Amino acid sequence: MAEQPLDDIDQKIVQTLLDDARTPIADLSRQVNLSRNAVRHRIEKLEKANVIAGYHAKLGTGSPNQAPMIAMMMVYRKDRMRGQDVTKYIADIPEVKSCYIMSGEYDLILKVESVSHDRIHQIWENISSLSGVDNIHTTFTLSTIKP
Repeated sequence: MAEQPLDDIDQKIVQTLLDDARTPIADLSRQVNLSRNAVRHRIEKLEKANVIAGYHAKLGTGSPNQAPMIAMMMVYRKDRMRGQDVTKYIADIPEVKSCYIMSGEYDLILKVESVSHDRIHQIWENISSLSGVDNIHTTFTLSTIKP
């Protein structure tokens, strides 16, 4: 069975949930001009089709002591085409918010978010110690213009 493209209503539902995963179904139904049951049904279909794969908490700025730290890690693997042990390990780290397999200079680019510099350092040490990793360059963000 071929995948059906998302219609305008599904796209609006998905975008609203990307902006705020806690948007109540009642609010979604008003935005797309459908009943709550129709919106709930559409969300269930989007989840079953793996268009929506989960709902996540996002660290906020909160108090200065709890502001999230964001680091970008550029990972060089020893064997660019193999090294699946590295990607499997990275997939299980909750602080890794995104992982991209790249062409060009870097093999992987990770976005890591944590409330602790020490935790980011620990993640760096753990990834660095994997046998498939050749090197890692890490940078910390100073500010965010567009998340």
